Order: sequence, then structure tokens, then C-alpha cells
Amino acid sequence: MSTSSIAVPEYSATADLRAVNPWFVALAVVIPTFMEVLDTTIANVALRHIAGGLSAAVTDGEWVITSYLAANAIILPISGWLSIRLGRRNYLLLSILVFTVASALCGMATSLNMLIFSRVLQGLAGGGLQPSSQAVLLDAFPKEKQGTAQTAFSIAALLAPVVGPTLGGYVTDNYGWRWVFYINVPVGLLALVMCNALVFDPPYLKAQSAEARRQNRAFDTLGLSLLAVTMTSWEVLVSKGQEWDWFGDPFLRVQGLALLFVLGLVGLIIRERRYDNPLINFRTLKDPNFRVCCMIIFCAFATLYANSVSLPALLQSLFGYDATTSGLVLSPAAIFSIIMLVIVGWLLGRGVDARYLMAAGLFVLGIGGYWMSRLNLEISPWQIVWPRVVFIMGLATIFAPLNVAAFINIPPQLR
Repeated sequence: MSTSSIAVPEYSATADLRAVNPWFVALAVVIPTFMEVLDTTIANVALRHIAGGLSAAVTDGEWVITSYLAANAIILPISGWLSIRLGRRNYLLLSILVFTVASALCGMATSLNMLIFSRVLQGLAGGGLQPSSQAVLLDAFPKEKQGTAQTAFSIAALLAPVVGPTLGGYVTDNYGWRWVFYINVPVGLLALVMCNALVFDPPYLKAQSAEARRQNRAFDTLGLSLLAVTMTSWEVLVSKGQEWDWFGDPFLRVQGLALLFVLGLVGLIIRERRYDNPLINFRTLKDPNFRVCCMIIFCAFATLYANSVSLPALLQSLFGYDATTSGLVLSPAAIFSIIMLVIVGWLLGRGVDARYLMAAGLFVLGIGGYWMSRLNLEISPWQIVWPRVVFIMGLATIFAPLNVAAFINIPPQLR
């Protein structure tokens, strides 16, 4: 998460918090996290139905996914800055409220442009839910129970993209694609009520917010612009690159996006390292644990989302499956991910070294990835199920220990 360099008094992360059972807090913040992460994959199996319902081409319908992820990627790095300025509790509640309203707007969309606009709004609101929820969990539990707390977060962050295609397929075939978005409304209202009642800012964060308001330093507009250019160009590049023939694109769209990405990223790093009130604090990357864990989680989730997006499209276009069946083929992995998360949480609670769990998980993840690379058009559904099960078991094994290792040396005011 991003924060500015604001000097505040030292506080214990859990000191003076209101007497609330931390597991109630965990439940309150896991619900919106699950809801937000679910929306990254739940619409994948419904893209053909969405395009047909709005009289758009299937390739244009992919902007429903791309727009959400691009908006999400822009807001994620600056969620820490927003938490300090608005207060983490206020920012979390605002994100849930806007996400819920945007979900309703998505369901009511009458054109593809309206749907894309609503998805951008949804992504901007949802980008703050994951880091805010994770920071709340880190403050709610004492250090010796961080492994168990991160397992609860892992269930939401990992299980949601796994069950998304299954749930999306069932809802689409039985109730229509609009309910893929409407389903968020009651869940969002429940999360809003629970977080309003159970989540409070710790003293150190209140001190940071008060200091930020007192200093009233200028907003990093240039940094935000560079961040938007970098994240948007990257997201569109990887989403549409194959369709546009990568660097063989005769219209130079891919080449232009690649150039924008490189220039934007270089400019962003230079700007944020020199500016005294940066949106993104790159200094956290000096911690080797945090730096390595960031690289691992980037690669692991890149492979997860790659197969979560490509497999439903493959099953529907080349195998002739309907949305429900293509989702069901991917669903057994969710059961095994829950089992592995429980086992990993228990092992962390027993004091098993997180590094050993991460190494084992990465090994299993590699086996699953290689197995999936052997898929062809002459396979049965079960020949898709088991490689994905192995892949997700490896991912489930690394997720909780990875989050523990990443934040173990990061002071509370930088989370």
C-alpha cells in the first residue's frame, strides 16, 4: 500500500482499539473483499451473453473485463494514501457504498458504453477494498495470530476468483447476465452495515490522518496521471495484444501502448522517489521480504487470472459448453483450495516456517501450470479439472504464508 512520509508518534497497532472480537472484524472485512475479487472473474463466462444482450461484438464485450481491471489497477497503489487522508474506516465504507451503487448501475445498463462506464466506477471503488481489508485484519489480530488472520483473508482473495466462473455461469443461465451484477447489491449493503458497526481506526492511523490534514500538502496530480497512463496502457496491452497481433499490429496500437507503458513507469518511479508527498511509497520495496513477496504474488496471480479468463472462453467457443457447464468444470478447484487454506492456516498456527510452505506451494503451482500447458482439443472435462485442482492447491498453499512474510517487517504506519 502507498503512504506518504509523515512523522507520527509510535503506537502499538492493536492498542486502544474498541473491545470488538477480532473474528467479527475479520468476517466484516472479508465479505466486501470476497465481493470485489469475485467481480474480477464472475463476468468472464457471461461475456457472450452480455455482448448479445447489448447488441455488441463479443470482442468489444471484453472491455467489460478490461475496464474493471484497469480502474482497479489505478486505485490499488494509492489506497494507502487515500486511507490516511480520509481515514481508513471512512475510505472502506465509501468504497463499499460506491461499489454497491456501481454494481446496480451495471445491472441496469442499456448499452455497452454505459456498462463500461459503470464497470470503471466499480473498479475504482473496488480497488480500495482489498488493501483496506487486509490492513484492518493486520491491526485487529496480535502478531502471533497473523497467520490465522491471513488465512481468513486468503479465503476471500483466493476463493473468489476460483468460484467466480462457476457462480457466474449458473446465474447467467438461470437468471440472466444482469444478475451477475445485481447479486452484489444485498451483499454490499450487508458489508456496509457490518463494517460501520465493527471497524474502527487505530490510534496511529488517526494520528497520521490528523498530521496529514494539518500539513495540508499539495496533491500529487502528476503522479496520479503517470500512474493512470502506466496502469491503463499495461492493462489494455495485455488484454488486447493478441487480438491486435502484438508488435505486428499494422495500426501501431500495441507499439504505442508499450511505449506509453515504459515512459509512464519510468516517469512514475522518478517522480515518486523525488516528490516529498508521493502517492506511492516505493521505499517499502527496500524490505527484501516485501519485495520478493510482491514479485511472487504478481507472477502467481497473473497465471491464475490468465487461466480463469481463457478457460471459460475456450470451453464455450471450442467445446460448445454452456455458461453453467464451463463454470462447473472449474468448480472442483474451489473445494480443494478451501481444504488447503485450512491446512496451511493450521500449520502456520503450529509455528511451521512460512518459507517452507511457500517453497512447497510454488513447486505444486509449477506442476499444475505445466500440466495445464499440455491441454489440447481432444480432452474430456476431467482432464481440465485435475490440472486446475493441482494448480489452485499450490496457489492456496503459498497465499497465507506469503502475506505473513510480506508484512512481518513493515511498520504499521506503512501498511
